[in-house]
Formats: sequence, structure tokens, C-alpha cells
Amino acid sequence: MAPEPRAHEAADLVDTTVPHSARIWNYWLGGKDNYPVDRFAGDEFARIFPGIVDAARGARHFLARAVRHLAGEVGIRQFLDVGTGLPTVDNTHEIAQRVAPESRIVYVDNDPLVLAHARALLTSTPRGATDYIHADLRRPADILEAAARTLDFDRPVGLMLLGVMGHVPDDAQARALVAELVEALPPGSHLTLSDGTDVSAERRKAHNRYNSSGAAPYELRSPGTLRELFDGLELLEPGVVPVTEWRPDPDPAPPAPVTTYGGVARKP
Repeated sequence: MAPEPRAHEAADLVDTTVPHSARIWNYWLGGKDNYPVDRFAGDEFARIFPGIVDAARGARHFLARAVRHLAGEVGIRQFLDVGTGLPTVDNTHEIAQRVAPESRIVYVDNDPLVLAHARALLTSTPRGATDYIHADLRRPADILEAAARTLDFDRPVGLMLLGVMGHVPDDAQARALVAELVEALPPGSHLTLSDGTDVSAERRKAHNRYNSSGAAPYELRSPGTLRELFDGLELLEPGVVPVTEWRPDPDPAPPAPVTTYGGVARKP
């Protein structure tokens, strides 16, 4: 595996002249790690598809509920978060270690911008551990080899793939990559996965415009195709659904309808 660039070297690789998916996502979540080109692209996207802000925030809340469930009710103490994105409020390790301080978390991303901010992802509790791997989802063997420095693959792992599989446009390749990662995990491990779907004409139009902007392309899938990424696993109720409908927290207001779908499944 090639040596990882240092954080200061990674910062030099960041291009602020074209929109960047992690920075746009950060903008939609109300963060400050973005540039005018990202805010312009994010606003243009939201002009065509206003529901993207609810989708982004709904996906973030889905992550929190899934991690709380896995660390709490299921008792998982290890998480492999692939496609981490920029640090924000309540990252995976913060949620898991709030439930179980001994939790161990490995973050993975191939984005030099994320690497430049990775220090914020390494603030573990004394009883637990965190690590960051600069690696590509398309090379699962590299991820697994590096993650073994921190995680024990003889014990269940929570594999997190949120908003990342859209960057793998080929359905067969996407299924193969998920399967290779899951295959390395022991029984009792869980896959948490979410991505944008093609159920909205406005969202399809916004993504087509975004994909022509020079940013890294992101392809939408149908909810049915997204479910195929869970093949061979036992889906937890309520299955693969809009992320705001996956075990929502008690709230008198109904969850916002979104076109990002997700689910959690157990490896038997």
C-alpha cells in the first residue's frame, strides 16, 4: 500500500477552484469548512432540488441513530467508517464512545481535504481508540489491512458506508466492493448504508447538473438497487427506507420526507 501523505501535504493538494462534494455537504450541514465555489454549487443544487438540505441533515441524524443502536442495544464496540467526509458535530467515534467509552473507530477516506482535517477525528476517550486511514473504497484489501492495526476482526464490527457508494457508478462493482468488506467481518457484524436515490425528477436533474460541474461524479440508484447492496445480510426493521423513517427519535412533528434511503443489516 502506498504511503499516506501527511496532513500538511494533503492541504496543499486541495483545489478551491472547483466544487467539492465533502465541502458542499459541510455547507448543507451548516459547517464552515467550505469555499465560495462550494456554496455556489450547493445553492444551485438546492435551487433545483430544495430537499437536499433535509436529505443531508436526515442522513447525519440516521448515522447517529444507527451508531447509538449498534453501540447500545447490539453491543458493538468497533466501527469501520468508510467515506468519512469532513468532521462535523457528532462524528461516529463521539456517538459510539458516548455510549461505550471503550469503542474503537477507524475512519477511511481518499480525500486530501479530509486528511487535512483528520486530527479532529482522532480525539478518542482514554479507554477507546480512533485511527484515520487515507485509502480508497475501491481497494478494500488496503482498507482491511490498515484497519487491522486498530480493530480486531475476530469480534463484530459496525461497517458504515454512508453517502459513498454513489461514487461507484457501476452496480456490479458496488455490490462486489460491499461484499468484499463484509466478507472480512465476523458473524454479528452490521452494515449501515445510505445513499441518494433516483425517486425524484428534481434530484436527478440536480445531480446531472452537479456531475457536469467538474466535481467528483455521484450517481443515484433506485431504492431496489440500493437494497441489493445488503444481499446475504439480515435487514433490521424497518428495512431500507428513507433515512428519516429509520427508527426516528420520538418527535411530535413527522419526519421530513427525503429521497436518501438507508438501512442497517446483520451478518448472520
